[in-house]
Amino acid sequence: MIIVYHQNNKIVKVGAKTKNVFSENKSIAENLIEIAERFPQDLIIWCHISLESNLNVEKIDEIFHQEKIMASYNLSPNSFISDTIGYVDSSPFLKINKEVSYPTWRMSSNVGGIHASILLLLKNQIKVDADFDYFLNSIARLGISKGLLCYSVPKLLKDCSQIFPKYKENKSLLFRFVKQHYKTRWIFLLFLDLFLYKRTLAVFPFLMSFFYKKRGLKIDTFHEIETESKNKVIEEGTLDVIIPTIGRKKYLYDTLIDLSLQTFLPANIVIVEQNPVQDSITELDYILSEDWPFQIKHIFTQQTGACNARNLALKEVKSEWVFMADDDIRIEADFLEETFQVIKKEGIEQITLGCYQPDYPLDKKIKQKFQWGSFGSGCSIVKANNIKTLSYNLSFEFGYGEDSDFGMQLRNLGHDILYSPKPEILHLKAPIGGFRTKHILAWADEKIQPKPSPTVMLNKILNLTKEQIEGYRTILFFKYYKVQKIRNPLRYYSSYKKQWSKSQYWANKLNVEK
Repeated sequence: MIIVYHQNNKIVKVGAKTKNVFSENKSIAENLIEIAERFPQDLIIWCHISLESNLNVEKIDEIFHQEKIMASYNLSPNSFISDTIGYVDSSPFLKINKEVSYPTWRMSSNVGGIHASILLLLKNQIKVDADFDYFLNSIARLGISKGLLCYSVPKLLKDCSQIFPKYKENKSLLFRFVKQHYKTRWIFLLFLDLFLYKRTLAVFPFLMSFFYKKRGLKIDTFHEIETESKNKVIEEGTLDVIIPTIGRKKYLYDTLIDLSLQTFLPANIVIVEQNPVQDSITELDYILSEDWPFQIKHIFTQQTGACNARNLALKEVKSEWVFMADDDIRIEADFLEETFQVIKKEGIEQITLGCYQPDYPLDKKIKQKFQWGSFGSGCSIVKANNIKTLSYNLSFEFGYGEDSDFGMQLRNLGHDILYSPKPEILHLKAPIGGFRTKHILAWADEKIQPKPSPTVMLNKILNLTKEQIEGYRTILFFKYYKVQKIRNPLRYYSSYKKQWSKSQYWANKLNVEK
């Protein structure tokens, strides 16, 4: 491990074995690249000189448990890339919970670290910026979608009470960052949103951004780094499977058969069967009539809804791990064994697997592991202890957003979610059962129908920043115009404002009621 101390965008102190590499005439980023070239097997830590005695050296190995991790912690009240980036970026990585380890590309020069091997892979792909904060944010923003695991980690410091000065708002820097790290169309939307919501006409920053070239990484940039986490995340190695089901007797049977043939057998299967028909009884006779190599806990309820069903099932989990599955999936015999190999190798405690319908185009499938911005309630394996205090928000019942919200609950407790393309789940998207009836939503009779759906709005209110919600409002305005009947732009704008307000009303009502 090599520790580099800096001040005023220059290195002022380094470890003993790097003293001959350190140059006062070079930027921090240039020095880090040269240190990485000299010591390619080392972890490189950066730290502001005022935090030297506060650096939590004892926790470094725990934080950087594998080579593909980049972590930092920001002691300033705001971020180097301002919150107005929310007009461009809709990911859950912006609204950082600074009390826990939280996935984010918003890096800080205050304190952090990255492995030398990562810097060497990037040195010919990313310009070595003079501004260290810009360099770090550029690496993380480009790397997070290619398999680099990026975090805000308070454990880097023994005490996080010290406050650094606020970063100055810099619109030129913001437009430059957007131009270099997002599609060009986003600088136009950023310009529009700044005018609409901030009453700012950023003409000069907008025009200057066109002088900067877009940055990008090769899709296989990090593939050559063999991951072998030092984290021991598997202890007992036991697994329960939870499956909500409604009217899919045959498909559920096939799913149970696949689970019974696994080379790594589950200990328990929890099935929550829903049937709203009065005086109805179970149709899943094969649960008792056939022998299964695992225990099956069968819950029958006449209350429909996937959120409620999953909450009932989660209360019955007894094993160390839980596979959250759907009732119409097919998996290979080595699916669970292979998944736990990935979990062990990555040192991660939440994983969402590739899940596709039979006719999904091969060339459109995601082919690499990376930090997932959502959560798959029917295709994820998680550590049971991490979700024992969580539940699906019933405000989302019969709507959209419960998966994303559950994922945000996990992140806000300090638990990251990794997406892995392999092993893969085949999702049949089976037809619904004959007795399933369409749920009548509370706002169905409203003269002005809410737009977006109130459950979508609720998810955004609960989990995104103010700027992200405003940015979504602008995008939806343009997208919805193409499919609605009002052609007059002024009349459409007036109608859209009313629909947006109605959606906010119902979202807040759902939130209070549940």
